Amino acid sequence: MSSVQIQCTRCKNVFRDRAGRLQDGYSRQCPSCEVVLFFAEDSQHPFVKRAMRDARKVRKEMREAEAAKLAAPEPQGAQSRRFAGRTRSAGRED
Repeated sequence: MSSVQIQCTRCKNVFRDRAGRLQDGYSRQCPSCEVVLFFAEDSQHPFVKRAMRDARKVRKEMREAEAAKLAAPEPQGAQSRRFAGRTRSAGRED
């Protein structure tokens, strides 16, 4: 899963967290100064706003990539590699 950079509102240290976690109501402790950061859609702090916007963008890109992956037909060669069982070789006869 992709992650986004978060800048602490107190010590200005930059750290990373998963984009899937950064949603309205999420809280995270800064690993440097241990202040608790609260992430809300209506936050007025620019660092929180930027992290929330970046997380929304990453989640959207991941959804679009997954949809494109599901919509694209699977190549013929890849289907046969999914089969893990044994097959008879062409030269062998029983």
